Amino acid sequence: QVQLVESGGGLVQAGGSLRLSCATSGRASSSLFLGWFRQAPGKEREFVARFSWANSTYYLAAVKGRFTISRDSARDVVYLQMNTLKPEDTAVYYCAAGHTPGFWDYWGQGTQVTVSS
Repeated sequence: QVQLVESGGGLVQAGGSLRLSCATSGRASSSLFLGWFRQAPGKEREFVARFSWANSTYYLAAVKGRFTISRDSARDVVYLQMNTLKPEDTAVYYCAAGHTPGFWDYWGQGTQVTVSS
């Protein structure tokens, strides 16, 4: 089994920054493809950023240039650096992992990010 634990959410003013962390553990966790999703109130969960083959990265168009996904393989942690935050970035952010890029087998519990205007 694989465990994902997010941290780093909070309340920030528009234009500010936050860094989310997702600690991974469990069987073969270091070989998993990792990504971030978010779900705003009343909306469906949406993809935000992910890794693919050869550590290539993909981003939701609305966050490209503002968010950066990175990974510390030695510590089995994946990060989401979020800069120039906007009120529309307010959501619960989830870490996800899978054995194949774009397919998600494991989810974290989520961390709340609130951006005030």
